[in-house]
Amino acid sequence: MKPSNVILILLIWMLEILALHADFPGTWEVLVHNARIASMHTVVTRFNTVVLLDRTDLSPTEHGYPRYHCHVDPQISEDPEPRPDCYTYSAVYDLINPSPRPLTIITDTWCSSGQFLPDGTLLQTGGDHDGFKKIRMFAPCDTKSLCDWEELDDIELTQGRWYSTNQILPNGSVIILGGKDAVSIELFPPKSGGGVVNFPFLADAADDQMDTLYPYVHLLPNGHLFVFANNKSVLYDHTNNIVLKQYPQLEGGPRNYPSAGSSVMLALTGDYSSATIIVCGGAQYGAYNAMHTTAPAKSSCGRIEATAKEPVWEMEDMPVRRIMGDMVMLPTGDILIINGAQSGSQGFELASNPCLHPVLYKPDAQLGSRFFIQNPGKVPRLYHSTANLLPDGRVLLAGSNPHSYYNFSTEFPTELKIEAFSPDYLSPVNKFIRPTIIEIPEKIRYGGGFDVVVTVDFPVMVLGVPEVNIASAPFATHSFSQGQRLVKLDVSVAWSGRLGSYRLACKAPPDGKVAPPGYYMVFVVYRGVPSVAKWVQLV
Repeated sequence: MKPSNVILILLIWMLEILALHADFPGTWEVLVHNARIASMHTVVTRFNTVVLLDRTDLSPTEHGYPRYHCHVDPQISEDPEPRPDCYTYSAVYDLINPSPRPLTIITDTWCSSGQFLPDGTLLQTGGDHDGFKKIRMFAPCDTKSLCDWEELDDIELTQGRWYSTNQILPNGSVIILGGKDAVSIELFPPKSGGGVVNFPFLADAADDQMDTLYPYVHLLPNGHLFVFANNKSVLYDHTNNIVLKQYPQLEGGPRNYPSAGSSVMLALTGDYSSATIIVCGGAQYGAYNAMHTTAPAKSSCGRIEATAKEPVWEMEDMPVRRIMGDMVMLPTGDILIINGAQSGSQGFELASNPCLHPVLYKPDAQLGSRFFIQNPGKVPRLYHSTANLLPDGRVLLAGSNPHSYYNFSTEFPTELKIEAFSPDYLSPVNKFIRPTIIEIPEKIRYGGGFDVVVTVDFPVMVLGVPEVNIASAPFATHSFSQGQRLVKLDVSVAWSGRLGSYRLACKAPPDGKVAPPGYYMVFVVYRGVPSVAKWVQLV
């Protein structure tokens, strides 16, 4: 090893030791001071843009984007004299331009669901009022084009869906599961003949305060679905409509809306035969019905290997109680838990005591040593806030409107700022070991090999082979990111050229059960530091 390399290693080690004794890790920045929309649903597209989407029945506000027509929905029950709404409640933000571009959305998207299709088009389904059975499409584009929402007139949902969950399947279709008063599933595109399939598990898991809304749905690498509602979960064969297994009940009461914590499937790795689910946080049972805004939230987390023969929940506690938290899978496989409150439940005006400290969860650490408190933010992100991973490794925070309408003169005002949280891997100490992708194919095929060429200022071969990880772009809403997944690929160093430049030989996922078809962010991760991602289509 060259003397210069030894000196660099010692310097990095010293800086990391100093960082351990500094304040909480992570930094915050405001990206947009006034997005004019409190984003209830947020997605990141393959053009590195962010789509912001709110409900459409909020009535005019001086902060909205004007549109060319006004809309009155006579079905709105909470306002006895519905006022004409002349503003639009969707926009697209390109991460560079500080002024998001307004989009046109007409039917009500309140508490709807979504998922990207294999061609990169965003499917958006359901909502309230005139959006109850609506299907919408958004085909993203580059910043020079003017793509917009398309609301389909020739096809609609068979059953109205309000608070449902979408999940892309191995064949590229999307399953739409549950919703208020919807104990069923349906598919997009619809099967021949259309229709819905009954899913009695949702009725069996229900309680007297609807704690089965926005069920947590994870596609396992065996092709089946892990479905969690309230405090119960099943292994579901969606092809044959059979519940294959009932998992043990998760202790601690309800975990789904309106008492929701959040859930994520850990990174898939190795031979992809194992999948582990975690569910963290939530409200006390009864807090929602009693409108008990100061009832302490849960701090407990359950972790279960969903593919095990005899799975059991392993329990642990977060350092901070949390309701309405968002769980974001980072490029490293660690999980950021962010947003939410420490008291109350979900719903308008039903939470208090904002949870400003994010928490980092390291799944490979020992039980009892997995949680790490991060640097706190200053903006309360309560009901209807979102969190999304960006291609540069930051986490974008948007939304929070804990009121029926936009309200800026209360303790927790409607939040129009868009922020970004940078995990510690983006700290200056890691600048010299951050890899840069300089060559990657636009498409990769299941089971096929492909190369990624990277440069790293610090020699990779000194401290091992980097990871190449692919991350989906989920639909984030109501404390759950629909379709979120991270897959770690098999990697070896095939060739190196000049010092710090390496060609990595990678193997794509074997099939759509491990990673459904579509666009993914590809990160090269070296010593826990991710590159800026490149978008690749898995076909």
